[in-house]
Amino acid sequence: MLCLNLTLGEYMTIGEDVVVQLDRISGDSCKLMVQAPREIPVLRGEVLERGGGKRPSCVLDAPRWHRREIPWSRSKAQALAAMRTLLSQMDGEDRDVQALRRQLNHMFPLAQESEKAEPVTMVSSG
Repeated sequence: MLCLNLTLGEYMTIGEDVVVQLDRISGDSCKLMVQAPREIPVLRGEVLERGGGKRPSCVLDAPRWHRREIPWSRSKAQALAAMRTLLSQMDGEDRDVQALRRQLNHMFPLAQESEKAEPVTMVSSG
């Protein structure tokens, strides 16, 4: 099966008569626009299977949960470093400071000692 990554507004063609365009992404779903001749049936898989059609063998099962990656950049890494510096300068005994530090470390775990020399990177989405 061919796998394509499209960004908003991009399209693909199938043969000469079918055009599929990515219109919108919202949460775990997207809106596709399909232009095809009336003679070519276009059905959602759910409708096909409900009508007695067989699920194509090439279709993968959807994951039960979706892991959302944070788009990462140098400016976000610098902002994270600045927040850590500010937290280290605040009163370590204050409950709010401790809670904020825990939350920040939960969202962005500290690198291991052996990794500190390496720049922090995160997988970018899309």
